[in-house]
Amino acid sequence: MTVARMFGRFILPALALIAAITGPAWAAGEVHVITVHGVINPVSARHIEKNIALAEAEGAEALIIELDTPGGLLKSVHEISKTILNAGLPVIVYVSPEGSRATSAGVLVTISAHVAAMARGTHIGAAHVVGIQGSIPDSVVSEKAMNDWVAELQAVAKLRGRNVEWVELAARESKSLTVEEAVEMNVVDLMATNIDSLLAAVDSMVVEVAGNEVTLETADAVIVRIELSARDRFLNVVTDPSVAYILFLLGIYGLIFELSNPGSIVPGVVGAICIIVALYALHTLPVNYAGVLLILLAIALFIAEIKIPSYGLLTLGGVTAMILGSIMLLERAGPLFKVSWSVIIPTVLFTVAFFFFAVSKGLLAQRRKPETGVEGLVGEIGEVMRDLDPLGKVFLHGEYWDAESVQSIREGESIRVMQVRGMRLIVQRSDEPTTGGEPA
Repeated sequence: MTVARMFGRFILPALALIAAITGPAWAAGEVHVITVHGVINPVSARHIEKNIALAEAEGAEALIIELDTPGGLLKSVHEISKTILNAGLPVIVYVSPEGSRATSAGVLVTISAHVAAMARGTHIGAAHVVGIQGSIPDSVVSEKAMNDWVAELQAVAKLRGRNVEWVELAARESKSLTVEEAVEMNVVDLMATNIDSLLAAVDSMVVEVAGNEVTLETADAVIVRIELSARDRFLNVVTDPSVAYILFLLGIYGLIFELSNPGSIVPGVVGAICIIVALYALHTLPVNYAGVLLILLAIALFIAEIKIPSYGLLTLGGVTAMILGSIMLLERAGPLFKVSWSVIIPTVLFTVAFFFFAVSKGLLAQRRKPETGVEGLVGEIGEVMRDLDPLGKVFLHGEYWDAESVQSIREGESIRVMQVRGMRLIVQRSDEPTTGGEPA
């Protein structure tokens, strides 16, 4: 039997059988799914950029971003939009689950996607940009920022074939749309009840990716969910403005305690770690350094109160500086990144209580009678062992001491120490009995 006949009779049918059995598994591609919920910050931008690159490297059919956000930092949103626009695979933004939103800066993320979808009961809009100084635009500089923001939204909407007029209204007049209105007005492409229905709806859809037309094949795709890494979860927590603010103050307290009590080690180490982590978090946020300086001034005034009694004036100044510094710390970041009053007030009260406690303990320590050394003998009761006239010997705390008295005191009588001069005790007669016992 020739090789050709063997190939036709045995090998080709075997290959066909293998293909029939395993073909669907080979054909089914993967769709990666990540979640971005909450305020958009540098961690969100890094999470999206990293997973778009991962999906490209692993040859995924598409990446789905499940989005629910009230907005976030414009710098981070710009980075996300640019990453999506230049992605090497289709990116689908899905505003989900039900009741979610894509408002403010979330509008740009949504319209940047190759496919934009929304779940039932979701809404999109209110993209009025917060000014670069942290307030609604009302100055020439803020007007420029607004115009730039509107131009970016319109450019992206035009590139993706979406409603250019509406995105301007969303930015300038804070217009919002329900999911049904958004689909009807061509702001998003479709409504889907869940991921499975979304994949079925976008199957065979043609999108432009990096200048090339790509047909989505998602009907039988395998869904691969990728969670936020432990590192990114940690960074997401510490970049919360309130957490960064508390870490910053805890770091300062730890360093102050270490400098006041050299060798404690633990407060210094913990304080240094808190300061470093807080500085990283604040570095990722648009910090107003006037706020930082006011907080440091407040701490300095509290410390000064311990050293220089001012009848509360330094403390009052410290409280004022800390409140103002806390308010101003992230003023430029907009309302989503301000430190909450529910954090500021308890923190200020705790700080004042802490330093008042330190002041009171310091004053008590200064006024407390010495308990060690020769100074600790003042006020103690002893017994005359050799007549004091005016010099003699007394027995006190199990030891013999040279003593001097302006009175003549006989052997066996009790004395009280009034003063210590060098190694000599200045004493006077005491009516109290001795407590030291008889000498050995």
